Amino acid sequence: MDSLTPVQRKAVVFEIDAPEWRMWINAFPTWDPHGLRLEDMEQGQRDRALAVVRACLSDEGYADTRTAMKLNAALGELIDQYRDTLTEYGYFFALFGTPSSTEPWGWQLWGHHLDVHCFILGRQMVLTPTFMGAEPVEADRGTYQGIRLFDGAAGGRVGTAAQPAPRAGSPCRTARVDPGTGPAGRVGESGRRPPPGRRRPGQRVVPYEGLRAANMTSGQQELLLGLVNTYAHRMPAGPAGVLLDDVQRHLDDTHIAWIGGAGSDDAFYYRVHSPVVLIEYDCHQGVFLDNGQPEPFHVHTIVRTPNGGDYGRDLLRRHLASHHRPGR
Repeated sequence: MDSLTPVQRKAVVFEIDAPEWRMWINAFPTWDPHGLRLEDMEQGQRDRALAVVRACLSDEGYADTRTAMKLNAALGELIDQYRDTLTEYGYFFALFGTPSSTEPWGWQLWGHHLDVHCFILGRQMVLTPTFMGAEPVEADRGTYQGIRLFDGAAGGRVGTAAQPAPRAGSPCRTARVDPGTGPAGRVGESGRRPPPGRRRPGQRVVPYEGLRAANMTSGQQELLLGLVNTYAHRMPAGPAGVLLDDVQRHLDDTHIAWIGGAGSDDAFYYRVHSPVVLIEYDCHQGVFLDNGQPEPFHVHTIVRTPNGGDYGRDLLRRHLASHHRPGR
């Protein structure tokens, strides 16, 4: 904050409960975007902003974040279009509240195929919603050749393992759901499933679908927890452990739904859904590339925490109720 001019600070700093927390999109904004674009900052300012991001993520989480940014630039190189937006630093950074060890604050990094929200209160952290995507998921040429995001094999192992009947008498024998019906696979007029995560907090109840973990074998449950772990470990060890403990406590009520194939070359969708976490992984048809059907080289993922978890809303509500009552 000290490195910013007064004009920049006005553009980047918001109240802790500002509506801008939820003003983001995984494509390109059609409104006047809030925050400062990394590309428009001086090098030192950009380095400091990314240092905040790095300090709040695990090594894996920061590497995934930077890879998503670089793959955005790799796409611009590949198609040789939109070179002003398909760039490595075409992302907006915003701060909420005042960084503090006792008071709530947070930050937001958002743009094409990358939207990360970090809320901090003392030693508690919420890193949801976090959207990461890529088209394509690997750069096979150009400046960023060799970088890759996502490992679909982890989901594929769970999808394969969750197809047989796990226990005799189980009320739900498979994780597979019909791709044409139900909220996980609802197809619109365009013939495409809606992109994951476009749900306003408090305005939609998403029903569980697929296979309930209570009806899985212990081996299947381990695979499921391992899949959740790949997302939780974007956070530092402490907050990641808290999330995983919450998931473990609600394991019996955790469901996995699956659409598509489970092979390395197959397009697929999965959702992991419990009272404390909602994870979606979806293969898409081309937007900038020309594949008319979903393919595993265009992926969208999102992690959310239902029931007031997103944006630290429930933590903030309880903090304000306890420490900032009227007249205190």
